[in-house]
Amino acid sequence: MKIIRMIAGLTFVLGLVVVIFVGIPWYLYNEPMLPLWLEIAVYSVLGGILVVLLTVAAERQVGGAIGKSLPSVETRPRMLLQNSAEVPGREITEILGLVKGHTIYAIWLGRDISALMRVILGGELIEYTEMMGRARQVATERMMAEAEGLGADAVINVRFVTTSVIGTAAELLAYGTAVKLR
Repeated sequence: MKIIRMIAGLTFVLGLVVVIFVGIPWYLYNEPMLPLWLEIAVYSVLGGILVVLLTVAAERQVGGAIGKSLPSVETRPRMLLQNSAEVPGREITEILGLVKGHTIYAIWLGRDISALMRVILGGELIEYTEMMGRARQVATERMMAEAEGLGADAVINVRFVTTSVIGTAAELLAYGTAVKLR
């Protein structure tokens, strides 16, 4: 279903680009009868939306989006990441300072159309869930790389902050305090 939805999203986007940037100017400067290529582009837009809607509805019907586990986006940490100020059983010997990782992620228009259909039908917006999972992974990796550069054994007080940049793009910041442990 995912492949069909992606192809339908791509068909929609390509048809939309042709209609807007080629078809409309052509129609304005030529006779009102539509040529075959413009009709195909219009049908691609409509068909793409219809197929995306049907695949999202079919996934929802069989429970594809409910309870579906996402592929693992977390990697095994190279160092200890802790969201508290202390590490149980370990002593903090040196505070190396603030470390951070930052990224801005977006999804392409075809996946955004799929998410829009899920908003209409209800259910988890897996397109955005996957996007934020990848953004969290990238930001965490960047934060850990900065901490490793300082020679840290752990990052404590790890926090994540997210905000919307534009429509379908989200900014994610991971930050914490790099420390040495004994």
